[in-house]
Amino acid sequence: MAGALAINDEKNYITPQGFAALQAEFHALYRVERPEVVRTVSWAASNGDRSENGDYIYGKRRLRHIDSRCKHLMRRMDLAEIVDSSLQQHLEKIFFGAWVTLFNLADDSEHVYRIVGKDELEPTKGWISWVSPLAKAMLGKTIGDVVKVITPLGESEYEIIDVSYSAN
Repeated sequence: MAGALAINDEKNYITPQGFAALQAEFHALYRVERPEVVRTVSWAASNGDRSENGDYIYGKRRLRHIDSRCKHLMRRMDLAEIVDSSLQQHLEKIFFGAWVTLFNLADDSEHVYRIVGKDELEPTKGWISWVSPLAKAMLGKTIGDVVKVITPLGESEYEIIDVSYSAN
């Protein structure tokens, strides 16, 4: 159990935009949605029999979900280590927050990825976690380097063809 706690307590590297998104979600849940649900549950409880009261049962379930999510968001924000990639000095190297263009040596395709925090994943946008195998393989590399990544589908090789610290 102690090993699981250590993993969950690691720093939560995150972009300023990602941190703002966590704050916005917390605010929306805690300050807006939760008070509305509390009002609904209070009203439903005043109607009598709670065992068959759908508004009460659903409201209590929704409150538990909101409280659980708020607790998770607070924990992630407490562990947050905000990394502003616009302050990056070694622009030729790949670090957290970088936009990286890769050339797949197997199928001659190009892919653009952004290395972000675990709470910011958006695979459809190419945003990958800094702890993913691909991101780990790229960290510290420069244009022209070839990275090998082992995935469930096998090993892939990519050549780094561009590194940027602003949206492409």
